[in-house]
Amino acid sequence: MLSRMLTLFLLAFSLQALAQTTTPTSTPTYNKNEKAIRTLLAAQTKAWNEGNLADFMEGYLPSDSLLFVGKSGPTYGFNNTLNNYKKGYPDTASMGKLTFTLLAVTPIEKKHYRVLGKWSLQRSKGDVSGYFTLLFQKIKGKWLVIQDHSS
Repeated sequence: MLSRMLTLFLLAFSLQALAQTTTPTSTPTYNKNEKAIRTLLAAQTKAWNEGNLADFMEGYLPSDSLLFVGKSGPTYGFNNTLNNYKKGYPDTASMGKLTFTLLAVTPIEKKHYRVLGKWSLQRSKGDVSGYFTLLFQKIKGKWLVIQDHSS
């Protein structure tokens, strides 16, 4: 009898624990750094979807030390990166509508974060997508992309 009651208790406890893990959770809370990075990426998405490459680039370090790695290899510098975007996406039809899906936003140290995610472009001439890894650095109180590896 005791073993049966113990079994029923363990079963009830297990079901309660399972119910708690499958219940939808509330909106996650982020620390101020992660929130700032997510806000910057949302602003970049908005700028891209409005066809505004200049505002999209506001999230990148405006320096020759910016590194962008894409399918054609590395590009060094803010202006070179912007020019590549202009060449690859000359109009809003080419740009399409951008969506970022963030898979991980990870602090590396106090002033650096790594972001892993997926990008998708919905376009009339065909949808494209890939993955990215961004390295952010906090410079003068502002989070900026210092390295972008997109495929």
